[in-house]
Amino acid sequence: MAPAVPQNPTPANVVSLLPKLNDADADLRYMSLNDLYNVLNAGSSGFLSGDYHTCAKTVECLLRTLDDSHGEVQNQAIKCLGALSLKLPSEILPPLVEKLTNLKTTHSVDSSISATALRTFLIAYPRPVSGVTPSKATQDAYSAINKVLIPRLVGYVVIPHGLKNQPEPPPGMLEIDREKGVDSDAIDILIELIRCFGPMLQEPEKHALLKAIMSVFDSDRTSTVIKKKAVISVSVLAGYLSDRLLSTFVSNTIRSFQGDDLPLAKRRLLITMVGSLARSTPQRLGPHLKTLAPFILQVLSEEEYEEAMDELAESGAPNPELEEVREAALVALDGFLASCSNDMRMFTNETISAALRYVVYDPNNARDEDDPMGGTKGSDSDEDGPDELEDDANIEEEDFEEEGAMSDDDDASWKVRRCAVKALYSIISTRSNGDLLDSGILYDKIAPVLINCFKEREENVRLEILSTLTALIRKTGEGIPLQNLNGDRGVDVTASYASSSRKRRRENSNVGALDSLGNLSRSVSLASPAETPSPVSGPKADLARLTPAIVRGVTRLLKQSSIPTKQGAITVLYHMVLVRHGGLSEYLGQIADPVIDAVRSSSVPLGFASASGGASATGGKLRIEALQLVSAICDTHSSRALDPYIGHIVPGVVAAVKDKYYKVSSEAIRVVESIINVLTPPRSAGTEQKYLSYVVNLYDIILDRIVATDADLEVRQRAIHALGVLLGRIAGLTNSKLILPAKKSNAFHVLEDRLKNETTRLSAVQAVDIVCASAREKEDLQPEWVRVVTLELGAQLRKADRVLRGTSLAALRNLTANPVALAGLDDKTLHNLAGVLLPLVNPNDLNLLGLTLVIFTRLVQRSPKKVADEGLKNALCAIVLTSLGGVVLEAFLGLVRVIGEKGVGQPLMYSLLKNVGVNGDLAVVGKAIGTLLVAGASTVGFKIDDFILELGISTDERRQCLALSILGEAGLRLGSSSPSQLQPSIFTSHFHSNFDQVPRAAATALGRAGAGNINTYLPVILSSSDLSGSSQYLSLHSIKEILQYAGKARTDLSPYTKQIWEKLIIASQSEDNKAVGAECIGRLTIIEPKTFLPLLQRYLQDPVPTVRGMVIQATRFTFADSDDSFDEILKPMLISMLTTMLNDTNLENRRLALGALISATHNKSDIILPHLSQLIPLVMKESKIKPELVREVQMGPFKHKVDDGLEVRKSAYETLYSLMEGAYTRINPVDLFDRVVAGLEDEHEIKVLCNLMLTKLIVLDPEESVQHLDAVAERFRVILAFKPKENAVKQEVEKAHEASKGVLKVTVLLHNAFPSASSNATNVQGQAWKGYWETVVREYRLQLSAMEQEVKNEPT
Repeated sequence: MAPAVPQNPTPANVVSLLPKLNDADADLRYMSLNDLYNVLNAGSSGFLSGDYHTCAKTVECLLRTLDDSHGEVQNQAIKCLGALSLKLPSEILPPLVEKLTNLKTTHSVDSSISATALRTFLIAYPRPVSGVTPSKATQDAYSAINKVLIPRLVGYVVIPHGLKNQPEPPPGMLEIDREKGVDSDAIDILIELIRCFGPMLQEPEKHALLKAIMSVFDSDRTSTVIKKKAVISVSVLAGYLSDRLLSTFVSNTIRSFQGDDLPLAKRRLLITMVGSLARSTPQRLGPHLKTLAPFILQVLSEEEYEEAMDELAESGAPNPELEEVREAALVALDGFLASCSNDMRMFTNETISAALRYVVYDPNNARDEDDPMGGTKGSDSDEDGPDELEDDANIEEEDFEEEGAMSDDDDASWKVRRCAVKALYSIISTRSNGDLLDSGILYDKIAPVLINCFKEREENVRLEILSTLTALIRKTGEGIPLQNLNGDRGVDVTASYASSSRKRRRENSNVGALDSLGNLSRSVSLASPAETPSPVSGPKADLARLTPAIVRGVTRLLKQSSIPTKQGAITVLYHMVLVRHGGLSEYLGQIADPVIDAVRSSSVPLGFASASGGASATGGKLRIEALQLVSAICDTHSSRALDPYIGHIVPGVVAAVKDKYYKVSSEAIRVVESIINVLTPPRSAGTEQKYLSYVVNLYDIILDRIVATDADLEVRQRAIHALGVLLGRIAGLTNSKLILPAKKSNAFHVLEDRLKNETTRLSAVQAVDIVCASAREKEDLQPEWVRVVTLELGAQLRKADRVLRGTSLAALRNLTANPVALAGLDDKTLHNLAGVLLPLVNPNDLNLLGLTLVIFTRLVQRSPKKVADEGLKNALCAIVLTSLGGVVLEAFLGLVRVIGEKGVGQPLMYSLLKNVGVNGDLAVVGKAIGTLLVAGASTVGFKIDDFILELGISTDERRQCLALSILGEAGLRLGSSSPSQLQPSIFTSHFHSNFDQVPRAAATALGRAGAGNINTYLPVILSSSDLSGSSQYLSLHSIKEILQYAGKARTDLSPYTKQIWEKLIIASQSEDNKAVGAECIGRLTIIEPKTFLPLLQRYLQDPVPTVRGMVIQATRFTFADSDDSFDEILKPMLISMLTTMLNDTNLENRRLALGALISATHNKSDIILPHLSQLIPLVMKESKIKPELVREVQMGPFKHKVDDGLEVRKSAYETLYSLMEGAYTRINPVDLFDRVVAGLEDEHEIKVLCNLMLTKLIVLDPEESVQHLDAVAERFRVILAFKPKENAVKQEVEKAHEASKGVLKVTVLLHNAFPSASSNATNVQGQAWKGYWETVVREYRLQLSAMEQEVKNEPT
């Protein structure tokens, strides 16, 4: 057994292990090295620093062990060397590096062991960060590198250190040997050196290293592999070059491109290098693309293309070197487009032409030679009959077979075509919305060529073509609100368009909100989908124009035997259906048979993947996507259009339901739901009887899956939901004939049984919800069944599963909302149901509370004396002890009103007054008592006079506030029938009360009472607004209450609106009145938008900044509560108003404008989204640091910088964060990531926002996130390396800790999302992130583990 590692090792522990390293037994040598490694890791950083003899001896022993004949011993020795390096004194590091560079092995077969040891030495030290002072250990290591390693690499001393007679270093490791060329290991060491110590390299060292790399690059004696490594080293070094060195390097590269008789091999390497630089340092290389890009485009130019084709005609065989150059050029072009899209805008036409030219490039196939960029036929070509189309398809299949036979292993032209398609993909991804898509270029130039290339004989290229066309179709649908085609299946169709990820995918406020049957079940599609007319112009019109050609081409592809191709074709059709919301009625005859054949297909094993296709292209996956397409077609096309194909669709789907693969079966049941909607009224009104056999067939297969013991749980759950949909659709006297009574009764029994089963309970609850919501006649539901399921649903409310509780409560809400279902409940069931609901009447969960109060309202209406008992009274009194608002308050007041109207409100009134009184929330208690007082009238035992008297005699502040609130609510509900005693003077007399809270309570109560009796109260309130000081402020609050209620109740204020407007404008000039005045102006504008919206727009030009600010706030208030009629008036002027606001000269007004934009995006997205491209640049501009707004102030002996633009900048980032939620597709992802990365270097609050943005971008745009990992890593390093000063205040220390914690959390999320980026970064791009991750794992192990656990425990 190995000895335990001492807790505090000493040099003696190290010395005791060294003799064993020379033992003859390799196992003993290995174990001794392992013990040494543990001792070195356990020791403090300085436990060897004072013992030079031990250090030197340990180094010598480890160097000898590196020449061991056993590889495992060597590997362990390298690990020990890395751990030892951190413990050595600085004087020993240079000799160690020198010995490693000169190490020669005699016993080892691995000649690269010394290079591996050197790389381990470099990696061992904490990486320096630009702008942060490196640690002492890192400085010592760099000193050794500066003195020894760099001279050994380049062959001469780069920076003299003042030593005379210093011996010349031996020949450089990067120098080119006449016989051996360049050592590959030396370039690996160089790459690691730059990655680890790049920020510390001095200008002469960078110049020397760059010169050495370029000599390797230019030499004819270096192999291609070495030159590729040289390209990587240049890309890594470029990130640390100064602007002068980078410019010089770019100039030299340009001269190389301009050289006479440039060999093809060197041209390819130059192109590869430039493309690699674009990906590694896009921001720095971007400005140079105006001179570099033409050389890349020249390779792909028509001139060189024609020359090559002439040469091909003469020689009969393509030049493989030339094709490699073209491939490299297209890869570089793809990198330019993806990483530097803005800088490539000037080359848009040339780029598109070049990519299209080589999409059709195929020297082995002479098709379309006369028109290599020929488009597709126009829409009139769709007049071919079915027979002709079938003939074309057969011919096309033969063409594919013939072309496949021509495939040659030596033909690499398919790589060129694939790279060209990828370049088109990048163009579509980065230049779509608000750009080339809207201008029509993508559909006019690119789409026809892609469609024409469906004939592509190489499957890899064909899949890329289908993926690119799918991306274009998806981009066409971005920002367009799409109907949820999947009902309540938990899938948000619109969400699939919320991401503009460039990743290539080959698959793919009122109480009525709580009390509405309209929300009962989205699965029951009552209306037949209407045909959406194609727009006259725009991207959707372009897609409609090309639909015939796309359908023809896709149909031909579906008749091939290749699974990946079929899958890609179905994905194209699926997204066309989503974007056009149907639109395939004319073409169903072409696609129905091949799609259903794909659904039926079971000849291919589920795990099979085409050798040339992606691993994800399996038979099971194909069937699932085909089923999704069938479901989308059924959901978006009318029953009349689908009628001819039902006989083919139903058997195919039924066969899929029986499939043994549970994912196929589950998806097929989803399709069954869509088919049920098609076959049943009202979608099939008048023709439902012809579908009787199909409905019965679907019923049988659903029931079979529910009761089958061998069916997967997910399949059974889906089947239960589908049964609920079926029972819901056949509700009604007419529809009941579709299913025999015995079968229907059996279905109810099965649902009842599944409701009691723990594994299927949730699905059964959802099914019961649908059934109860859909019942229209008493025959639709059996009273006994209703009573049983009601009690069972009530029992679920006691479960700990929150989702189950919420779903059960929603089902009870729908059950009690339907008079047919409610009629089936007897008094005993009502009483029991009230008992299980009662624990939910508490303010701890407002979401459940609102629904519960709505259900109680219905129960009280049905049986007031049974339900409104002591328990409910006590529960209602308990919840008013806390503040309520919104729909929950409305639901509460609705229940109180019904209790009063039913004559059972007296106990509640006494309890509210005696047990709650002033102890509760005064506004809520007052509204409850006022509502009960009016609704219950004489039955509650109190009159309004009692509270008027109480207000007059009470000297307690809270009692006066409560009395005012009660009287205000009573006045609102009584309206013009209010008693004569209830006059405005009762409220206005308390405006000058000595108590703090009474005046505000009086103003609010005056407004609520005035909302019920406009003619009596409003003139008094307006006269108070003429006063100054507190009276004017309070009158504004009264006006706000009136306007708020008038907007909801549609009260006629027209005789007073002009007067109100004038007084509001005057009163809002005061700083104290600005906020409430702005809200009043906004609410008044909602009431009469035609009159006041133009005035608001005019006031945005007012010379007084405070007036403009008030108008911006007022405009913002109009967005949340307005309706469609308001939107019609707002639409023509909104974008202009927002543009004016965002360009305001006042900083505070611009901050308010950003908040207004957030509100407009959330509430008026249909108006904002099409024009967001005009507003985004203004937001981006505000997110940048403006030096002119940073000033220096003197604070005692210290100078302190104040950034006046910080608040506006923070608002800009908040706006960008908000826009990501619903408008990400309208934002240029490259620009957004640039701002996020820049924000990580900004103030603390902005760093926090940027971390949040990164967590969302991981999901919204994973590919762009991967591309920016290196930039994020560099900023994260700086944040983690920052240490507050010793005299820093507590707030600064907490900020630094919070920033580090936030960075670690985002680091974990990024690593979890892209684990390969942290371990397998083979390209230049990603190496910085890989190194950062290794550093975090090594230096922040404990914090990282804690954060990983925290992320794991967070809800998804």
